[in-house]
Amino acid sequence: MARDYGMLIDGEWVSSSESFDVTNPYNGELLGTVPKAGREDVNRAVQSAQKAFGVMAEMPAHKRAAILEKTSRLIAENREDIARTIAQEAGKSWKYAVGEVNRATETFKFAAEEAKQIHGETVPMDASTGGEGRLGFFLRFPIGVIGAIPPFNFPINLAAHKVAPAIASGNTVVLKPSSYTPLTAIKLGELLLEAGLPAGALNIVFGPGSSVGSWLVTHPDLAMITFTGSPPVGKWIKNHSDFKKVTLELGSNSASIVDENADLDWAVARNVVGAFANSGQVCISVQRIYVHRKVWNRFVDKFVEATKKQVVGDPVDPKSDVGPMISELEAERAKSWVEEAVDAGARVLVGGTRKGALFEPTVLVNVKPDMKVMQDEVFAPVVSLIPFEDFEEAVAEVNHSRYGLQAGVFTKDLAHATLAIRKINVGGVMINDYPTFRVDQMPYGGNKQSGLGREGLKYAIEEMTNPRMVVIHD
Repeated sequence: MARDYGMLIDGEWVSSSESFDVTNPYNGELLGTVPKAGREDVNRAVQSAQKAFGVMAEMPAHKRAAILEKTSRLIAENREDIARTIAQEAGKSWKYAVGEVNRATETFKFAAEEAKQIHGETVPMDASTGGEGRLGFFLRFPIGVIGAIPPFNFPINLAAHKVAPAIASGNTVVLKPSSYTPLTAIKLGELLLEAGLPAGALNIVFGPGSSVGSWLVTHPDLAMITFTGSPPVGKWIKNHSDFKKVTLELGSNSASIVDENADLDWAVARNVVGAFANSGQVCISVQRIYVHRKVWNRFVDKFVEATKKQVVGDPVDPKSDVGPMISELEAERAKSWVEEAVDAGARVLVGGTRKGALFEPTVLVNVKPDMKVMQDEVFAPVVSLIPFEDFEEAVAEVNHSRYGLQAGVFTKDLAHATLAIRKINVGGVMINDYPTFRVDQMPYGGNKQSGLGREGLKYAIEEMTNPRMVVIHD
């Protein structure tokens, strides 16, 4: 049965004057009710984090590491329960939900290891004529209270990418998860408390970004905002965050290039998963695939055949490949984008239909660069195939985007691979793999409108600490 949940403030699960329901996007089932934070709730959460900051900043690295290490073990022990919650509230297919939980165990494990590796550097002071007779070095210190705003599509692992490095570096956190997926955040909070995290080091509040999110962004006592979501919201955060540090992981319309000498079976298999996993609701989903004209017909036939084999259905069913989109409204939007493309000359090879929040994996050809499905982030199980004849032209087409998160290049030509690495303006180039590839210790983030800063434990910790220079005169 559905139950009432609380928000986490100063180590206690508390209610508020208002609440909202959390439902399963696949069948509409009520999963639970959570409190909607008011401004005073947010203030109390920030005050609690401020009070706990003194404790966390002084906590030895080995103790912070032990908390993170235990959290990793607890997530692993509760894998199926957490995965079921993700599948039910986010609509993520079971195998991908389990995979996300497995990644979160690694994310906290990496954070535990990095907690013990935070250090500064010596600076050769006598490199300057004015620096003679001095010893110089810097150390890294935590910055304070961090506002963490993750999205619905990876409700535990993207929360982990914000919470874990913050704890590792001695900061405290106010976490505002997506209103679609608060129950996963609650489970994470419970496990962190069980692992020994001090009261107030993590606070969790719920509610719309337009109110609760904006109160965090503009709150004068926060030191940083770390956000994953859409470019328009990211821009608003950047413009309204005053002197806070900001890390923004935003959108993309990620592209793959399939060269004439690529392993077609591998390229098809990887790009099908990259396009349709999590119903295409991944910021590095494959949205555009540029295919060399010499292998065009074979690739298209294989890709369509593989797409037809994707099983669409109940995300809790282990046989399902594609579950519902996060809401029926989002599925309607995706269908309208496909219909707009078709009206402008595109052709649907497979898919394009909707039933409730379920949207069939869809493959388009005859697309044009100015179509929404090519220019914008579709964030749905929709992919466009485009032929090319010259590799450099394909690279130029990949770059013809206001986004720059990741790209994939399938080729056996070393010159083409190195050209892609040098010329594609993105945060990550995956050679012989899809742009959807990510492991959690690597630097991850984008260029252009895909964001600012980098995630990945070591790199997030650099964002969440300030260097303090020390100079000692003889």
